[in-house]
Amino acid sequence: MAREFILTGAPGAGKTVILRALEAQGVDVVEEAATDVIALDQGRGIEESWRRPEFISDIARLQLLRAARPASGAVRVADRSLMCTLALAEYLGHPVPEVLAESIRSMLASGQYERQVLFVELLGFITNTEARRISLADSMRFERFHVEAYERFGFELVRIPALPVNQRVAMVRSLIGHPAAATMNPD
Repeated sequence: MAREFILTGAPGAGKTVILRALEAQGVDVVEEAATDVIALDQGRGIEESWRRPEFISDIARLQLLRAARPASGAVRVADRSLMCTLALAEYLGHPVPEVLAESIRSMLASGQYERQVLFVELLGFITNTEARRISLADSMRFERFHVEAYERFGFELVRIPALPVNQRVAMVRSLIGHPAAATMNPD
């Protein structure tokens, strides 16, 4: 049975770069869902996904599908979790859909994830993308929602500070107990 970790943080914190480096080093990664839900909506001509009533439920359902995939190694890292979707719902002022509430209860009861959550801190700037359209001030506010949601349910946040990416990757690797691949360079 794989040890499963959550890597999270506010939009623009640098999670994706860390995850791509981990993946290149052989760590099994579960992709996050919100970006793909937003991309699909944009492809359908919906510019502001987060305004749709089903937005949070759609993210939760995709997260559940991805998390249900069997792990391919001894360690797996999830790019966000249902707790992040809860934080997003609260940040946006959306009601928490039953599918999300029930899935969180099930996730907590199963002990699927390690209680230590790898929390990537903001870098001090934001690079916006088609899916990420948030200011640094709003991302900092959203970060507080993440912290509160995880702490409310008893998770311990292990802070990954704003360091060069190779140092962040090395820190995450040491926390998850996954040695570096000899031939890979996370720079």
